[in-house]
Amino acid sequence: MQTATQSLAGRIGRLELLPFSVTELQEHSPSLLENTTASLRRGWYPPIIDRDLDADLWYENYIATYLERDVRQIENIRDLLAFRRFLSLCAGRTAQLVNLSELAGECGVSHNTIKAWLSVLEASYLIKLVQPYHRNFSKRVVKTPKLYFIDTGLAARLLGIRTDDQLEHHPLRGALFETCVFGELLKAKTNGLAPWEIYFWRDHSGTEVDFILESGRTFIAIEAKSSATFHPDFTTSLSKFTAFAGSDLTHSVLVYGGSEAFTFKGVSIVPWTRLDLL
Repeated sequence: MQTATQSLAGRIGRLELLPFSVTELQEHSPSLLENTTASLRRGWYPPIIDRDLDADLWYENYIATYLERDVRQIENIRDLLAFRRFLSLCAGRTAQLVNLSELAGECGVSHNTIKAWLSVLEASYLIKLVQPYHRNFSKRVVKTPKLYFIDTGLAARLLGIRTDDQLEHHPLRGALFETCVFGELLKAKTNGLAPWEIYFWRDHSGTEVDFILESGRTFIAIEAKSSATFHPDFTTSLSKFTAFAGSDLTHSVLVYGGSEAFTFKGVSIVPWTRLDLL
């Protein structure tokens, strides 16, 4: 876009091509979805899916060429070592609230530099900042956005996770699963399959809903839990939220790491591989 010599207004079609979605893999390569942990670690970039490539080697080259070429085309970043550290620190904060001061302190750069670098990551489709839901339901809510990587494989690689066993016991496995769910919701929106805007909701008492999907005046509340076994406690936040959300809430959904779809006390329990059920 930056190298176009003219605006081409009215004469150009723009497509945003994100990594493969679970829906696409269900249709063409369902066997790749049989192991949740392996799927999270491998990620969804097309070269890893449809070619016989070593994922670790591909990601290492992707990161290197991204730093050496793409970043410098978007913004003249001189300290690539600091930016590489920033990338890894962001991976460790996927599915968490953004703390600019903390990132600035750990990277040794200014608050404004971190804001600029986050913009670079968004512009190059590595992350997405999700804003808090704007309706407060008479509650004091947080106003800080959450950071999500678009692809779990890249985030896992930046975290130094090289094997399925490492990921299975990693403290950020739940965050990576939530990141995966976000990625699928974003792909559905970007691919024109869903009309929603994606938010999250958290009040100052600690009640949180991972995702709010708003379409018009109605919305859906979604929680993500990586466990393959359902537990009734997983729906606690959704139940609290439903109590004051009002009639515009069409339904609540729990996305989990299991394989069975069912309903529990008005909450739709949906496997992560069947987000088309939303």
